[in-house]
Amino acid sequence: MKKVRIEEVENDAQPAAVMRRLTEPLGVTDFAINYFELEPGDSFAFAYHSHEVQEEVFYVHDGTATFETEHGTRQVDTGEVIRFDREEFQRGWNEGEEIVRAIALGAPLEYGTEIKLRHCPTCEERTDNRLERTDSRTTTVAYCKECGTETGRWQRGSMEGKVP
Repeated sequence: MKKVRIEEVENDAQPAAVMRRLTEPLGVTDFAINYFELEPGDSFAFAYHSHEVQEEVFYVHDGTATFETEHGTRQVDTGEVIRFDREEFQRGWNEGEEIVRAIALGAPLEYGTEIKLRHCPTCEERTDNRLERTDSRTTTVAYCKECGTETGRWQRGSMEGKVP
């Protein structure tokens, strides 16, 4: 048995104000578990994306999350849960005025091939992106795989990077 206090787990450089990876501190080996706090305009993910082998479940504890999906947008309110199958594209946002608090579960633990679609100003369309961490690991940068243009930047504890 392992127990952790969520606020004692290090905050990650993500497009969410708070993203705490709980998988490793809890010693989980078969699925991923992450805690999120989304300020207005924040997102759960760096891009509209899909995972080859992982399905994801989001439980919204507080607030309302809006998910962009292949079938349009879906709102998930306090106390509701949404599931995305393998290879199903999605990206969740806080489009409201209140903080969204949520838990995300992903199984199996590995993603397989992940496709991350972001708008590239150079290519003038959504393109697949690669993510890179800086040497300090406090900043994550997204680059278009087609032309190399930077499409987003997120710093731990910063509101920078809210570019869709």
